[in-house]
Amino acid sequence: MRIADTFLKKEPNFLDATDQIDVLKDPNCVDLFDQNGYHLTKAEQAFLVRNGYAPIERRHEDCLRQDWLIWDKRDGAHINHSDIFERKGFADQALEQIEYIASESNPMLFKLVKMKPKWGIDISIDYVSPDAVFEVFHYEWDSFEYDAVLEKKEEIEQFVIHKDWDDIAQILWNRRNEWYNLDFFDQTKWKTDFFGLSPEKFKNVIWEL
Repeated sequence: MRIADTFLKKEPNFLDATDQIDVLKDPNCVDLFDQNGYHLTKAEQAFLVRNGYAPIERRHEDCLRQDWLIWDKRDGAHINHSDIFERKGFADQALEQIEYIASESNPMLFKLVKMKPKWGIDISIDYVSPDAVFEVFHYEWDSFEYDAVLEKKEEIEQFVIHKDWDDIAQILWNRRNEWYNLDFFDQTKWKTDFFGLSPEKFKNVIWEL
């Protein structure tokens, strides 16, 4: 297992205006707005290239996502997914542009005006064998504070890379009567308690008052 050579960018906002004006004038350009995740609407995607970003598809959704922990293991304990995320707000020329178009012709863009930037981490380690298939570890954590996410990212990195996850999977499987019938959130709470980690924190609603 290794830590990918990727990083979260500290700049919280798109700053440069887009030349894709037709996209911003389309009343459907913010359809399926993801108020608590990282899926980018068509309006947000219009600002990526001009601001030095490239979209990366994840589960058929465009987002600002990068690999995090990498483990080329395909039996027993293995990584199901491991990602770091960003969601940009708007400032300077980019903000002026969407405010103008929102006021003139497309009020749906006010959703972007009110967005707060945030960052996040997400890792899931699963286990497979002829006798057992289950999620060994899951940790997802978001914040509107860049430094807080960096601190949590480093904490979880050091926790994950120094563990024998096949051994841990066996221990958890032997105690499955304590957690196996719990729902997703109760399972992850049980496991963070088991590992001595602070609870997960995610699905933070992105709009400002």
